[in-house]
Amino acid sequence: MWKPNQPGSTPSTPEPARPASPVSSGSTFEAARPASAGASGVPSGDQATIGKSLVVKGELSGSESLYIDGKVEGAINLPGNRVTVGRNGQVAANISAREVVVLGKVRGNIQASDRVDIRSEGSLTGDVVAARISIEDGAFFKGGIDITKPGAPAKAGETAPATTEA
Repeated sequence: MWKPNQPGSTPSTPEPARPASPVSSGSTFEAARPASAGASGVPSGDQATIGKSLVVKGELSGSESLYIDGKVEGAINLPGNRVTVGRNGQVAANISAREVVVLGKVRGNIQASDRVDIRSEGSLTGDVVAARISIEDGAFFKGGIDITKPGAPAKAGETAPATTEA
């Protein structure tokens, strides 16, 4: 990475950016790569990646966004950040995050402070608690949906969730 130059020095060239698509390098954990501001205009900071050949069992927590292209079993707790389950991703975990995007397979409940997005290739079996939800044509969803007011914490057991099957 480059650092700002001292006054009067010549500018140096920054390190080239990594490709946007995840590449399995055979390492146990790929380094974080910069992420730009999303469609909402909120900077998302760094993003960590779990590659295709990796299997993680246990609890994941942290303060950066996560892209999952491998297998994860357990719990994922990344409040204030985005969790993206890639096309090759298989998650058997409850997910708690600001935003969740599902392109692969998820078995477990999702609690998002902002939104959940299930893309056409995605599959979600579990309950959703979020301020906003988007389910594209062709996506699979089986579970309940509880829509909360934006910014308000979800209260468990307040109302019975509506059940939707696709």
